[in-house]
Amino acid sequence: MSQVTRGMFMVGSPAFRRLRAPSSISVRNLAAVGSQRKTAVPSISKMTPMAVASSSGFQKAMKTTLSSLGIDKATGITKPTTIYRNLPYPEVFKHEEQNKEGEVTKNGTFCVSTGQFTGRSPKDKYFVKQAPSDKKLDWGKINKGVAPEVYKNIYDKAVKHYNTNVDKMYVFDGYCGTSPKSRKNVRIITELAWQHHFAKNMFIRPETEEEVANFVPDFTIINACKIVNEDYKELGLNSEVAVVFNVEDSMAVITGTWYGGEMKKGIFSMMNYWLPLDGVMSMHCSANKGKDGDTALFFGLSGTGKTTLSADPARYLIGDDEHGWDEDGIFNFEGGCYAKTVNLSRENEPEIYDAIKRDALLENVIIKKNGEPDYADVSRTENTRVSYPIYHIDNYEPSGMGDHPKSIVFLTCDAFGVLPPVSRLSPGQAMYHFLSGYTAKVAGTERGVTEPTPNFSAGFGAAFLTLHPTVYADLLQKKLDKHGTQCFLINTGWTGGGYGVGKRMSIKATRACVDAVLDGSINKTKFTKESLFGFEVPQELPNVPSKVLNPREAWSDKGSYDATRTKLADMFKNNFTKFVKPGMTDYTAYGPE
Repeated sequence: MSQVTRGMFMVGSPAFRRLRAPSSISVRNLAAVGSQRKTAVPSISKMTPMAVASSSGFQKAMKTTLSSLGIDKATGITKPTTIYRNLPYPEVFKHEEQNKEGEVTKNGTFCVSTGQFTGRSPKDKYFVKQAPSDKKLDWGKINKGVAPEVYKNIYDKAVKHYNTNVDKMYVFDGYCGTSPKSRKNVRIITELAWQHHFAKNMFIRPETEEEVANFVPDFTIINACKIVNEDYKELGLNSEVAVVFNVEDSMAVITGTWYGGEMKKGIFSMMNYWLPLDGVMSMHCSANKGKDGDTALFFGLSGTGKTTLSADPARYLIGDDEHGWDEDGIFNFEGGCYAKTVNLSRENEPEIYDAIKRDALLENVIIKKNGEPDYADVSRTENTRVSYPIYHIDNYEPSGMGDHPKSIVFLTCDAFGVLPPVSRLSPGQAMYHFLSGYTAKVAGTERGVTEPTPNFSAGFGAAFLTLHPTVYADLLQKKLDKHGTQCFLINTGWTGGGYGVGKRMSIKATRACVDAVLDGSINKTKFTKESLFGFEVPQELPNVPSKVLNPREAWSDKGSYDATRTKLADMFKNNFTKFVKPGMTDYTAYGPE
């Protein structure tokens, strides 16, 4: 057999040997894992070469040196004499304990504090402004540029720190992307064992000794979190923190922040640069697949229900956050999940709750005296998190891949109470709403704030888009046209009035809308065109009240609804003007009239 494809590969082939991973999990053991979690595991003929099903990836701890890995020549780091590379989970745990990097919960989960920074620092993220990437990057508030000499200053500090202050360091070599055709090799260099643990959870773990031995990184992150850039003002930076990417050198440096998400989202930003230039769509979305292989994507900002709705016990989870779409179908970028834990309970989110066990990693969660996590305690931050390997979810998809999507769902929490619970979009309308990336933030405790605040984020993840947003929209439209994928807008927000007047959509009604989309039954109903926004609204759906389907009918004050509807439409129009630029596709005609 000359070529390994997604759908089939032969016993004895390199791809099959990769799956076997004799030191960690065999094909026979993989089937056993499937029987234990009581979900169907695809047959070997349907498995992918880049499986994410191993209990921990390649398990053998390998002795290595900076020279044997080529790190000394590639980075200038020469001092640390002890290098821990791709440690097995039990070994990582030992290092975390011995280094006193956190505390252990009652059930054996390790918990760390990320210090002053408990979230990403978007104002401290930069790209080196140099050719040829400077002609492709979408410069602005999200992608800020720094001169090569500024990058060199920060880079030299990081290398000096490792060569002067670090005796041992950790190296994770793995993949971003389950698709063998589209994945990238990533190397993460850290000083802290828990950051090595984080990288092991979030990226895809190699499965064989051969993979590890022959590994050559496509991109390297040097995490020098202990460095504080005290001369940041002289360098023209925003603060003492710097997360700087050098596209041409395939290198990034992190200084001043311990937050693990900088590594995860840093590589995601780079995937958003590389893949579209090769005609592969990169997406900030979750994905799952049905028992018949039908794949669905869920785009949505925080609070819209993306994680909850994609974690469907009747479907297999491909991934919860980052995906690509190449010529073979959908593939997960990651080998794990990174979930919020604030107010987490087994009753409301059992999949995530039960995934928090040994090998998971808690961040900034307060631990009670009895060793139990206190998910309601937000005294440190509301952005408490957990990272865990994806196989901690019972109904995960071992291949990390799916067919070309049958359906795409754009999730929005419309706190103005204007949008219907579900509407069908034309391809052009799908591009308009993809670029808009709309949701609304509910008014908080600030005095004088009495109504919701609109939040528009291009691609439902503007913070991570490195190219102009219309590049992704154009590529997505090509995918939709080629594969006949249907797109829907689902509102998980308010009905019968805006926040403070109406009420939140019931989970039952939202799930009924999602189910109708996924099983295709929604297409058998009659639709009415919404006169202002232009999308189609179903006249009836099982388990969804008819007056909820038609949001105007749910409002007692029809005049107030009409005024709020016009106001929201104007917000869409005003936001969309920034996407109208010379040489870029203009999707304005597909928005509100």
